[in-house]
Amino acid sequence: MTAKVVGLSVFCAVSLNAPDAAAEDLIADDCTFNGFPLYGDVEIVESFPDLKVQIVDSFPDLKVQVVESFPDDCGQWKFVDSFPDVKIQLVDSFPDIKVQYVESFPGLP
Repeated sequence: MTAKVVGLSVFCAVSLNAPDAAAEDLIADDCTFNGFPLYGDVEIVESFPDLKVQIVDSFPDLKVQVVESFPDDCGQWKFVDSFPDVKIQLVDSFPDIKVQYVESFPGLP
């Protein structure tokens, strides 16, 4: 075998065994994901979202509490029709983050 083939074999073996980065690892300490806040005014859009979100019943990356005013804490969302802090698209697969709606204790699980 040549050095190129051996190197490629090692690269493929390492790539296949490397764990995928979980979304909770990508959520920053200031409750942002790729620079977008995970709190505040949120608009649901059909195209060109800032984040793709999947709603789940268990094992969320973020617990979300829907509020009517002052969405200042991590995981508190107020849904708006204009001037959002972040635009999300609801998806069934390949989300950026998975969220679970809660009545209390929003934020990171």
